[in-house]
Parts: sequence; structure tokens; C-alpha cells
Amino acid sequence: MDHQANLDRIQIVLVDTQDGANIGSVCRAMKTMGISRLAIVGDRSYDENRVRTLALHASDVWERHRRFETLPQALADSVLTVGATRRRGKFRKFCALNPEQLAQRVSTTGDGLVSIVFGREADGLTDDEVAACSMIVTIPTSPAFPSLNLSQAVQVITYTLYDRLKPWPVEASPVPQSRNEQAARRVVDCLDTLPDYFKGDERIWTYRFLRDTFIRASLTESEVQKMEKIFLKMTRIKTHKGMTAIESRQDAQEGEEQP
Repeated sequence: MDHQANLDRIQIVLVDTQDGANIGSVCRAMKTMGISRLAIVGDRSYDENRVRTLALHASDVWERHRRFETLPQALADSVLTVGATRRRGKFRKFCALNPEQLAQRVSTTGDGLVSIVFGREADGLTDDEVAACSMIVTIPTSPAFPSLNLSQAVQVITYTLYDRLKPWPVEASPVPQSRNEQAARRVVDCLDTLPDYFKGDERIWTYRFLRDTFIRASLTESEVQKMEKIFLKMTRIKTHKGMTAIESRQDAQEGEEQP
């Protein structure tokens, strides 16, 4: 995969952007760095003149953008999904990449769409939107004034990708996010058959942990299937042993009842 091919698979995802002028500025930031895939989540309508005035000669990025009702729909076909946020907390992932580390991660990820998600101008991404991504990227800024304009944040990350992406050959093709989500659900369903395995909200956090781990591992379809089989076999063995134990107790009880 050469440098431009790596850039061509980058998708910038804007969630519920409030001002069309900011979308236009994002289009310029993307095109100057060789990136042209734009997805917009939400049902807002935007003033075409405001978008095009700020986009200037990058209006073609706006014209080819794709619309999605929800963020999971926008991310379903991606092999790597990254939320851009500076806020951290209990519900916002355990670790974050900086832009250079993100470029390194993309360079070593096999063929497929890579989505980088940006939130609203006022308050960024919600906890649930961060949870929909497999990892997060944070731009280091001064603690005295850490906030960046939307297009500035897009510019910093797209510049770093343009500058640091390497044309490394990757033979394996990872499955998209939707397939990893399916596998994580199947594993969680298997675990749920074990008595008292999940307590409280452990099920949803286990699902998110497994999904993020599968995506970061860039698993192929064969590897995903093997992962599913491990847990399915485990629960089948557990169920079989449980039934055998029940049958043994029943046989023992029947023997005791014999005159």
C-alpha cells in the first residue's frame, strides 16, 4: 500500500456539526493533506453558501460527502475507528494515542476503511459516541487553554497522517467493525450462559472491551472465527459437564429409591 492509497482510506467523520462554515473549513483541511472521504452524522441541514465559501477550492469534498443517521452506521464498514477527544474519564477509554501514534497505528493496519471521528464544536463527543469507537486520539495542548477549533483539530491530525503515514506492506486484511461487534456479542452471549458471570452493568463493559480489543488486534475473518469457537466450545463443555452431573445425581437418587 503506497502513501496515497493509505490516505485514500482515511474517512473523517463529523458528528452533528453545528455550523456549515466549520464543515467548509474541514473540507479545506482535509484536501490540503490528500484526504477526501467525508462522512456527516445527523440530520442537520447546512447553508450551502457558508459551506462552499469556507471550503473554497475543496468544495468537491463536500459534494462527495456521505450522510448517516447514526454513528454506528457510519463506522460499520471500518477496520479501525478512532474518536478525537481531549476529555478523559471512567467511560472514555483507558488509553489514548497522540496523532503520531495514530499515524503509526494506521500504517500497520491492513486494508480497509479507517474512520476518525470528531464531535460538536461546543462539547465534542458524548460518552456513548466515544464508546462507539475502538480507540481515541488526543492532541497535546496547553492546559491553560486546551480547546481547539474543529477544523484546527482536523488539520493537526490530517497533517500528521500526511507526514507520518508509511507505505508499509500489510498482507492480512482485518474484518470491519461490524464483524468485530458481532463476534464480541457472541462471546458475551457465551459468557452469559455461565451462572452469575455478569453482575450489574458488567455485560456492556465486557462487550465494549472485547470489541475494542478485537479491532485493535486487526483480526482476520479466520482469527475471529477461531476466537468465537474457543468461547463456544468452552460453554458447550460446561453445559455438557453440568448435564452429566445432573444425570449422575438423578441416577443416584433413583438407585436409592429402589427397594
